[in-house]
Amino acid sequence: MTDQPIDLSPLRAQFPALQEVDDQGRPFVFFDGPAGTQVPRQVIDAVAHQYATANSLANENFIFGRRCEETVQQARQAMADFLNAPSPQEIIFGPNMTTLTFSMSRVIGKTLQPGDEIVVTWLDHYANVSSWQALEEQGVLVKQARFDVETFRLDLEHLASLLTDKTKLVAVGLASNAIGTINPIPKIAALARNVGALLYVDAVHYAPHGPIDVQALGCDFLVCSVYKFFGPHVGVLWGRQSLLEKLPRYQVAAAPPDISHKFETGMLNFEGLAGTTAAVNYLAALGQEYGSQFAADYPQFEGRRKALKQAMKAITVFERNLFTYLIEQLQTVPKLTLYGITDLQDFAERCPTIAFTVEGYSPQQVAAYLGDHNIFVWDGNYYAMGVTTLLGLESAGGMVRVGLAHYNIKDDVDRLIVALKNL
Repeated sequence: MTDQPIDLSPLRAQFPALQEVDDQGRPFVFFDGPAGTQVPRQVIDAVAHQYATANSLANENFIFGRRCEETVQQARQAMADFLNAPSPQEIIFGPNMTTLTFSMSRVIGKTLQPGDEIVVTWLDHYANVSSWQALEEQGVLVKQARFDVETFRLDLEHLASLLTDKTKLVAVGLASNAIGTINPIPKIAALARNVGALLYVDAVHYAPHGPIDVQALGCDFLVCSVYKFFGPHVGVLWGRQSLLEKLPRYQVAAAPPDISHKFETGMLNFEGLAGTTAAVNYLAALGQEYGSQFAADYPQFEGRRKALKQAMKAITVFERNLFTYLIEQLQTVPKLTLYGITDLQDFAERCPTIAFTVEGYSPQQVAAYLGDHNIFVWDGNYYAMGVTTLLGLESAGGMVRVGLAHYNIKDDVDRLIVALKNL
């Protein structure tokens, strides 16, 4: 990866929310991206256009219905390109990752027997933990792999020790939404395959920060949420076609049997799907304009898939430089303790998300103080209660979380540091 900095700040002009200012004329500071990113104008326009020109249900009998069907197909292809899925028919939409994962746990659970085993982790968002623990009521044994509280990395030896010939599925995150750690998914996929288990990957937190290739990862299922990468509130599930075809379904009797509709209960969020395609196209345009120097890194891709890989690599380079500055500055704040990988040499193993506590203040007090200064952060456990539990912070209110997106700038970091030092 190049060490040359990339300036993505001109893209801020495309985000209406970033033009908002406080009573001192300063833009708001959005460090809440891990909970949901802001959206560019073209996403807003696409949602409005869907309402204005195709506010219908997918139907081939009249023009609004045909336009609506086209919206769905365009969104499936856009997400197939974003994830490098072999086929757009493997893309399933839902309200969010949590709903899709709970639904898929019921589907997969229908194929399991008492005594079968599932392995989850303490590092994950609990949508990818509780969904599988719910199967304990039918006699499935759910084991939980630790992470190292000193290195903030998943303990692969412990995970491997939990795998047996009864393990049917391993559920793990591509990146921790609490402390940013990126997990070595291809290694975990190999461990799962060795015992004949499926691999279910939560890519929600990683998606806005780096390229995703489901074929290279070696997983069987992958979920993400479009509102985490500059789009509307839509959840996305990718699954291997051979698996989706074999799995049973929970659907109304009259629903289409093909795999694209098999797991989509009820009507889709068509306006959200229009915004989904627009979000992917925004990133592709970013790749064409700012990521052309990375074209040689992806000779196997072409068209939008290549542009998306270039975009996400450009974003990675930009965010890593800004995140390095953020960590350096946070380390100058008195009485502040950081949680997550902080060694610059290891930043390839983490997303630009950091959690911290400040001695003498609860995380909620710090977040509220920053909010009063129009600096937006989150506090608590962010549904990753396994992380705060093992770190011994759950009863104390968790941590404060700061997450960078490619629309953040150095001035945002400076304002955060000044506010924390004033605190």
